[in-house]
Amino acid sequence: MSTISFSKLTKRYGPVLAVDDLTFDVHPGRVTGFLGPNGSGKTSTLRILLGLADPTSGTATIDGVPYHRLADPVRQVGAALDSNTFHPGRSAAQHLRVITTATGLPGRRVDEVLGLVGLADVAGRAVGGFSLGMRQRLSLAGALLGDPGVLVFDEPLNGLDPDGIRWLRGLLRMLAAQDRTVFLSSHLLTEVAQTVDDVIVLARGRLVTQTTLADLVARTSVVRARTPDAARLLEVLAAAGLQVRLADASTVEARSATADAVGLAAAAAGVTILELSRHDEDLESLFFELVQQNRQNQEIAA
Repeated sequence: MSTISFSKLTKRYGPVLAVDDLTFDVHPGRVTGFLGPNGSGKTSTLRILLGLADPTSGTATIDGVPYHRLADPVRQVGAALDSNTFHPGRSAAQHLRVITTATGLPGRRVDEVLGLVGLADVAGRAVGGFSLGMRQRLSLAGALLGDPGVLVFDEPLNGLDPDGIRWLRGLLRMLAAQDRTVFLSSHLLTEVAQTVDDVIVLARGRLVTQTTLADLVARTSVVRARTPDAARLLEVLAAAGLQVRLADASTVEARSATADAVGLAAAAAGVTILELSRHDEDLESLFFELVQQNRQNQEIAA
């Protein structure tokens, strides 16, 4: 079982701050989604983790060791960052045999992983004729050749049809159930919502939130209270430990709260409630709200 750790990781490309002081862990036995808009620093972070780029400062390690110092990296870490790095004239099986030959992995793994990713029937076909979804599967096959304990995937659902997405979700869950560390990036929360256990959200290179998917789902529940004294209700609910905001002059919103909790707190304080209702936001709306809040905070700090 292996843990991925980032500590104060920072990466600059000239004047551009791509990764800004990232600190978080990715644990075995779970699927962790690494989320953020395009350009948020996800790929830069993954490249540093895999030794493809050097950090400006900070560390990215696997069980406390940088990638380049791993004793047997091909058997410890499998990665799929790009599905467009194949020789178009080679077959899927030939592509994987090149990898096994270069790394000393057993040749039998070629047929095993092709079967695992659903490409056994097209093993002899030239990759140049593959769809984007098939190339994604071949990238995953390459990552699995060494039977590694750590798997790192950059946008693995890209190009997959609905059946392919369903298949990949099942594969990722199976790999995590084997106590592997599964770390995958995506720019869409809804794309991975049925797959991940934990969520890391990044924006402009900075960590926005690190939580479980269950906690994030709970935060999509919003209770709205309409009252003639919104300022007082806002104060009362905040004092009760609820996450609240003023939606308009007469409406207070409480996130991750029940209508009972809001009503009882208001009654205890003698605040009149005219209307109380619950609304469930979609995950994508919450995701973009978190990103927007981070952007506004950075602009204020600047």
